[in-house]
Amino acid sequence: MLVIDLRLCLLSYRRGFSLQEALEIAYDDDIEEIFIEPPDAGVLTDADSGDEDGGGLIDNLSGAQLRAQAEVRLLNNDRIGGCSANDQTQESTPPQGQSSPPLQNMHKLEDFEWIRGDLEPNNQNFPAPNYSQYQNMSPVQLFELFIDDDILSLLIRETSTYALFKNCPDPRVSLEEMKCYLGILILTGYNDLPGQRFYWDSDSDMRNHLVYNSMRRDRFLQISRFIHFADNNNPDISDKIWKMRPLMDKVKSKFLEHFQPEEHLCYDESMIKYFGKHSCKQFIRGKPVRFGYKMWCLNTTSGYLVNFEMYQGNNPRRSPEYEKLFGKASAPMITMLDEIGTIKGIQPYKLFFDNLFTGTNLLKYLRDRRYQGTGTVRENRLPRECPLPGKKAFEKHPRGSFDSIIDKGNGILFVRWVDNGVVTLASTCFGLEPMGTVRRYSKAEKRMIQVTRPNVIGTYNSHMGGTDLMDENISRYRIGVRGKKWWWCLFTWMLDACMQNAWQLHKKSKGTLPQLEFRREIVKSYLKSFGTQPKGAGRTSTSTSSVTLNRVSDDLRYDKRDHFVVRIPQNKRRRCTGEGCASSGRTMCNKCNVGLCIDCFCLFHTP
Repeated sequence: MLVIDLRLCLLSYRRGFSLQEALEIAYDDDIEEIFIEPPDAGVLTDADSGDEDGGGLIDNLSGAQLRAQAEVRLLNNDRIGGCSANDQTQESTPPQGQSSPPLQNMHKLEDFEWIRGDLEPNNQNFPAPNYSQYQNMSPVQLFELFIDDDILSLLIRETSTYALFKNCPDPRVSLEEMKCYLGILILTGYNDLPGQRFYWDSDSDMRNHLVYNSMRRDRFLQISRFIHFADNNNPDISDKIWKMRPLMDKVKSKFLEHFQPEEHLCYDESMIKYFGKHSCKQFIRGKPVRFGYKMWCLNTTSGYLVNFEMYQGNNPRRSPEYEKLFGKASAPMITMLDEIGTIKGIQPYKLFFDNLFTGTNLLKYLRDRRYQGTGTVRENRLPRECPLPGKKAFEKHPRGSFDSIIDKGNGILFVRWVDNGVVTLASTCFGLEPMGTVRRYSKAEKRMIQVTRPNVIGTYNSHMGGTDLMDENISRYRIGVRGKKWWWCLFTWMLDACMQNAWQLHKKSKGTLPQLEFRREIVKSYLKSFGTQPKGAGRTSTSTSSVTLNRVSDDLRYDKRDHFVVRIPQNKRRRCTGEGCASSGRTMCNKCNVGLCIDCFCLFHTP
């Protein structure tokens, strides 16, 4: 998306232009923004020539982008892409020939009847989520709920197909080898080096022995070169992300399968950092990640990613009816709710979203579907008849002041509250009571004071940040291997999202491991299961603490594969790791790399 800032825009002028036509108009009229719609996908777009580390150039456009459709926003009225109350009423009429059952009951917004008071509480019973099935699972087992053998087989099959497509020998990647490859990728998220080749460097200050002994460098680079997720011989050129679609569909189905329904869900956008060239790349000013791909995400309050969809303009899987009623930003949320209802059944979810999505027609539609919605509202999306005081006038009120009004016919509460600025919310399920307070610093009194806050404001703040929590968890240990292929960052993002969701299940099932330790357990299990451990050096300690620090993960210890009694190199001694054994011998397990006497060997490897 190319944005040319001139000044605050006051109307959305909707008409299809090519980008070249839009640029010509820009010289003759007052233009605030030009939006480029992503062009059609190409088959031979496997890699880009942009420098990922050098930042992005928003004016570096390809021929396909110049031929794409664009939208021009002029500066001669008082709307910003929103709809007036009359517009929403007209858009809410079901399209002719509509076949979607939810939209058959979509009615026009009722005539506004404004009343003072509080919204009646919505006390629908919601079943408590059940995470008991995950309590006894190890980190590896939880991670493999999402990246299972079916997904690994897809990677292996398409990797071989792509190598043959490029007229190269079949790399013949095994299932265990692919796990080791993914383990190395995950390791780079918390053990970062200047480049991926340094993990196999010959100098001791760079080499990672766990990586070095699990997979050869050239083998890792070979898999990275050919790894693929779709058949290049059968492209779906209507889908701009067809190369990722098979993997994306499988990952989404896993997320939905292991989602334990929770009452509160939040819907927001997430940006995946990318500086190369691609028609779906977006630029959003003022965001922590300005250049990259935009994901619409539906999360729980704690951050579990329930469903997602990548924005690509004219999405072949979109619902034209939903887009006509709610726009391109809100329509994916309704589609996601339909998918959840198909798998988990209809539940009275309470949804939270920000002012990019909130509109009176969306809130009414959710209420008619037995869902509830709460979100911040832009000034231009309030009904024209709404009797709330204007935002500029309300800014003069003291902090903690609020005013509210109820649209009785549609069951929507509008609240305007003064904090550091003026905040406007709309809700179909939360009211003003019980009133709460929040601590704020008063410049006039030069001390902390208590500020009154309506219940709907506090509830929104408590449940809206799920997508941001997910972004924080992923960015904390984001996979460090970079790639030039346009889909590489999408692949690593999904791998990190699977890890983040597995960790969320671990926490919900009363697990105590922090995310770093959770990731390390998986990496050590995958890499040690595939390769051999480095030889120890120095004198062997016989203290109890040394045995504890040399702990072996249960997944490696009980895998019942290739465990043998061997002599300790250089005929040294090690303390036996067996429970209750205090002997010090010269034998060890070659795979677990711990000292074990003959008597304790079988007991140590038996669950």
